[in-house]
Amino acid sequence: MTPHSGSAARPSRLKVVLAFAAVYIIWGSTYLGIRYAIETLPPFLMAGARFSLAGVIMFAWAKLRRDDGGWSWPQWRRAFLIGALLLLCGNGGVTWAEKYIASSLAALLVATEPLFVVMLNWAITRKRPNAKVLLGLLVGLAGVGLLVSAGLNYGREVSAMSLVGAGVVLLAGVAWAGGSVYVNRRPIKTATSLAAGMEMLAGGSLLLLFGLIVGDFKRLNLGAASWVSLAAFAYLAVFGALAFTAYSWLLRNVSPARAATYAYVNPAVAVLLGWLFASEPLTLRMLAAAALIVGSVALITTYGSEHAAAPAAQPELHDSECPVPPCA
Repeated sequence: MTPHSGSAARPSRLKVVLAFAAVYIIWGSTYLGIRYAIETLPPFLMAGARFSLAGVIMFAWAKLRRDDGGWSWPQWRRAFLIGALLLLCGNGGVTWAEKYIASSLAALLVATEPLFVVMLNWAITRKRPNAKVLLGLLVGLAGVGLLVSAGLNYGREVSAMSLVGAGVVLLAGVAWAGGSVYVNRRPIKTATSLAAGMEMLAGGSLLLLFGLIVGDFKRLNLGAASWVSLAAFAYLAVFGALAFTAYSWLLRNVSPARAATYAYVNPAVAVLLGWLFASEPLTLRMLAAAALIVGSVALITTYGSEHAAAPAAQPELHDSECPVPPCA
């Protein structure tokens, strides 16, 4: 029986509101949390520890609920591929880039991920998106162009590394889109919470390994780590998992289109929090670019049934139904 069947009990309005608040505010705040966490903690080590801890919690919780699966090698092999795309390349790239660009700028660049999903599915299925989705694609690209045309002068000193950082975030969005498409076409066949725990454990271990390779463990000095960074790390690990649980619940109790609204609310929350708490600028150009990017995502998530098309042998899935959190 599906959550939307006539005999299913409707969730209370309060539960729905609280779940949306968790998804909107917590996920929107993760970009600022990353900025504070990496002030005194190495980026890849911080991200790896964050997702490993959250993965252990999620995996244990799923097993306590007696969710089946999670032990076979084919499942873990798929989890490691998903973890590599979503967390190592996606979140790891964003985390590293925030050393050089403002958290609000990173959030806006990450918001272009649905554009890349459309392009990847177009390339895979050879099916051209409809006119409204194509319009969303063009509007989103215009928003990115408006952002970078100012030389990325948004709260950090403009340098070659800020340009590299912005490029890394866009590549992270491509990796996240690739992982989202793969999840929809080749999902781990187990409960959502268990699959999420496996993906976070796999991705977290890859981030820790990469951190070892690039020297993050040598740079770690807990004695010099600030309480702000440590608190931000704890917030990302614990509340990030809480927001994911709320999102998973929403997917079972509201329509995918309503759940997908996080994709264009989170960037606005991130920009506002960066301005309020980190003194990141809020310029007219940035607001205009944000409006274009958020508008493009709204068009794609509203009108794009091909946004995350699945093979004909499987039911078609919308990208909002991916059992994965957003890129931060």
